[in-house]
Amino acid sequence: MHLLTTFFKVSAWRRAMLVLLTTICWLSPAYADTPLRMVLNWSYQGPQAWFFLAQERGYFAEEGLDIRIDQGSGSGAAVGSVASGAYDVGFGDINALINYASNNPDDAPVGVYMLYTRPPFTIAVTTDSDIHEPADLEGKTIAGPANDGALRLFPAFASLAGIDTDSIEVMNIEPRLREQMLNRGQVDAVFGFVNTVRFNAMLAGIDPDERLHFIRYGDYGMDLYSNALIVSRQLADENPEAVQGLVRAINRGVADVLADPEAGMDAVMAQEPLINRDVETARLAATIEDEMNHPELADVGLGNIDETRMREAIDIVVAAYGLEHTPALETVFNADFLPPEEERIYSLYE
Repeated sequence: MHLLTTFFKVSAWRRAMLVLLTTICWLSPAYADTPLRMVLNWSYQGPQAWFFLAQERGYFAEEGLDIRIDQGSGSGAAVGSVASGAYDVGFGDINALINYASNNPDDAPVGVYMLYTRPPFTIAVTTDSDIHEPADLEGKTIAGPANDGALRLFPAFASLAGIDTDSIEVMNIEPRLREQMLNRGQVDAVFGFVNTVRFNAMLAGIDPDERLHFIRYGDYGMDLYSNALIVSRQLADENPEAVQGLVRAINRGVADVLADPEAGMDAVMAQEPLINRDVETARLAATIEDEMNHPELADVGLGNIDETRMREAIDIVVAAYGLEHTPALETVFNADFLPPEEERIYSLYE
């Protein structure tokens, strides 16, 4: 009986040690990767190359991150998806974040890496229409996906451009219908990002240079930032090391894509082999040229913001929406997670 009791005591001790050793292994850096869920602004496209190349080359893993990247349903929707807790990270519109932060300052996500430094928001019309400037939109029907950034910012644009919106019908449509409905004359105009509409039209067999005219928000006083990497307030507060690692990994991915766009496209094609590579490669190049190439880059570097310009952008959004609360700059964007200056990009075409 004594031997049997001793056996069970020793076995229990061994089991306890096994549990302890297993726990230690799982808590070690090799096994304790932080899981993160990330939602994109849209379906898989060329301008998301840096995210996938960073993942493919193991940059997230090197930072101790296990990241899952999902397609999105609009740059504005990404803000709500992160705010709700459905995702930890998003690639979304900073202006939608300003709107959200005005009403929900305590739980709003925060921008940590600015990618689109020039406003891509537009209203597209056909070249044979009678719409040439914002005032011509009065009495017309404009369509767009419900979560489209340009649609969400339309009240702000209308206010700045002096448009009477009472006579304008705004129609929500499926993203896949946008360019075809415009081309067929089923709507007078459509909301979107310039390069989204341009290259989606190309995929639909429409020559955007011959057929489309763009009324760009930026040409009428809306000098706004656009899409940024955003993270949940909880993640930023509770795991700043993970956020810093995330930003470092994506910053490396951006640098790699700028140096070798074809490698970036390879990474995108690995995610979605059915996309048109030629069109998506052109979309990537146009996004870099049009949406990421603000002159301030030479001063603040990619990922960062000009604080004066951002405060002015916040004021534009607050005034145009009639928001009661003006979010503090640090509520909207936090530059503390950025890599050192020498690791960031100060010219896209060096």
